[in-house]
Amino acid sequence: MAAVPATFSVHTLPALPWPENALEPVISANTIRFHYGKHHRTYVDTLNRLVAGTEFAEMTLDEIVDATEGKADKALIFHNAAQVWNHNFYWNCLRPNGGGEPPGSLKQKIDDAFGSVDACKKALCAAAVAEFGSGWAWLVLNGDKLQITKTSNADTPMAQGLRPLLTIDVWEHAYYLDYQNRRVDHVNAIMDKLLNWEFALQNAG
Repeated sequence: MAAVPATFSVHTLPALPWPENALEPVISANTIRFHYGKHHRTYVDTLNRLVAGTEFAEMTLDEIVDATEGKADKALIFHNAAQVWNHNFYWNCLRPNGGGEPPGSLKQKIDDAFGSVDACKKALCAAAVAEFGSGWAWLVLNGDKLQITKTSNADTPMAQGLRPLLTIDVWEHAYYLDYQNRRVDHVNAIMDKLLNWEFALQNAG
């Protein structure tokens, strides 16, 4: 294998914030091994290969996503960079014994925007289930107001000037080993038992 040039900033697969079996029974260790250990790792490895020797080699992940978004000739770099970013973010949106009620200041924002936490969760679930094919459902800040949005494939809300707070991955590799085609069951289980509201609060600033 050729040595990586000294000026090349290698993107790495970050450690998971919990053991790979910590989300069971909602998400099995087997799913995590495939999702994180194979899919996420492949995005990282492919990104490093694609940007080596290019103008993107010394950019941060955020900078690569921003510089390649919407550019047809850079679509492959964007897709892999955005998928690395999305997955890095996604793992932190989950935690053992999650779900429940958001922290007070975030709960107030949710109540203001959606009427209740339950209404927010229903809207997030609806977005996740309605996404045709692969993609993501997001809780975001648009200015100072919370919104629900969804993106297809590797797209991220950042391209729309939105600040992501939480996301749910609805690519099939996120749930098919555990739930087969029952995406709605996967999404509801995450929201009820794994959603990391504290992480969302941190992102809300």
